[in-house]
Amino acid sequence: MATQTTPVSAQESRRGERRVVSNIVRGSIGNLIEWYDWYAYTAFSVYFAAAFFPSGDQTAQLLNTAAVFAVGFLMRPIGGWVLGRYADRHGRRSALTLSVTLMAAGSLIVALTPSYGSIGVAAPVLLVTARLLQGLSVGGEYSTSATYMSEVASPGRRGYYSSFQYVTLIAGQLTALGLQIVLQQVLSAAQMEAWGWRVAFVVGAAGAIVVLWLRRGMDESESFERAAAEGDGGKGDGPARGSLRMLLSYPRQCLVVVGLTMGGTLFFYTYTTYLQKFMVNTSGIAKPTAAWINFFALLVFVVLQPVMGLLSDRVGRRPMLIAFGVLGAVVVVPSLTLLSHTSDPVYAFLLMVGPLAVSSLYTSISAVVKAELFPTSIRALGVGLPYALTVAVFGGTAEYVALWFKNAGHESWYFYYVTACVLISLLVYIRMRETSDGSPLETETRDH
Repeated sequence: MATQTTPVSAQESRRGERRVVSNIVRGSIGNLIEWYDWYAYTAFSVYFAAAFFPSGDQTAQLLNTAAVFAVGFLMRPIGGWVLGRYADRHGRRSALTLSVTLMAAGSLIVALTPSYGSIGVAAPVLLVTARLLQGLSVGGEYSTSATYMSEVASPGRRGYYSSFQYVTLIAGQLTALGLQIVLQQVLSAAQMEAWGWRVAFVVGAAGAIVVLWLRRGMDESESFERAAAEGDGGKGDGPARGSLRMLLSYPRQCLVVVGLTMGGTLFFYTYTTYLQKFMVNTSGIAKPTAAWINFFALLVFVVLQPVMGLLSDRVGRRPMLIAFGVLGAVVVVPSLTLLSHTSDPVYAFLLMVGPLAVSSLYTSISAVVKAELFPTSIRALGVGLPYALTVAVFGGTAEYVALWFKNAGHESWYFYYVTACVLISLLVYIRMRETSDGSPLETETRDH
């Protein structure tokens, strides 16, 4: 009998793994388009800043676009709450479909809005409206995709599979940068500033519409289906799934999400979204060259994500986070100081890719660490709301704070601000437990 059942068991195992891969791929494609749309704003803002705001010096116009970027982040907590609650009550697939619809609308508004010279103050008002919609979308996208990918991943390989959330997140940024590079090759600088940047947002809106169609056919997470079948959290008259009341019954987990996110998100946004402007505005590197540097550095960064995710399945999440905290606190001041005094492309690339390698210790596992803290009935909201609040305060304001310090004549103070936030997160990493041990994700899998 044993010789007959073993091949069947192996076949079922391979079939199950293929299903996991299929679910991860389908979830990832939508995530890529969502983050392409989000990052297209920062990638092309060096070209459209003058279109939406009154004439002035370059730093002042970039400061205005950075402020709008930060405003978009203020909607992320609302998105994390509204769509996280929706995902915990109505399913991950439905929430992911809704989030990409909002992103498509935001991109279309940016693409079609006339310049400040044509419609005056209505131009920045429409830009803010678009970013509010996109912020709402991304706030829900992160929490729901992090939850979905963690739930459908194979036990013991959740770090590896969930790392693909950041693979596609960064790939979205790479796609935006890649399109920027192509447009720079075929259009003049004047054409880029006049209308070329609009192409990026048309592409983003079209891609989001395609993903909307694809996501309608996604499989629902089995973890959610089990939790839904058990009722409101399995507690009968207890708090409803996805409610703030239920979330507040996990105060320690919420505080851990805030603490572990603060330094990681500020570090990430400093070396991804802001650094291209830093190279142009501080180092004096030409815009096309800065785009190439960012593209290749991010390409290395995206390759590191599954490697680090797989490593976390071997050594645990906590040692990875502690390593990020230590190395991140050490690298910020010297790397940004040296970068501010060089215009050499190769040297600038090395000064960007080194910190990004450090960041991968955090980014590759940030999604699964948060998901491992909460049970299914509150997981999307638990991942989304405290995370989005923290990102809004620290990640969303990164560019604005950096440019504010520069405008005030104290640019280096920003370097120490980033370092301080990473050190605070390091204290959280040292004191937190290993999330992969006794996680609700693994307990739910064993129980079923």
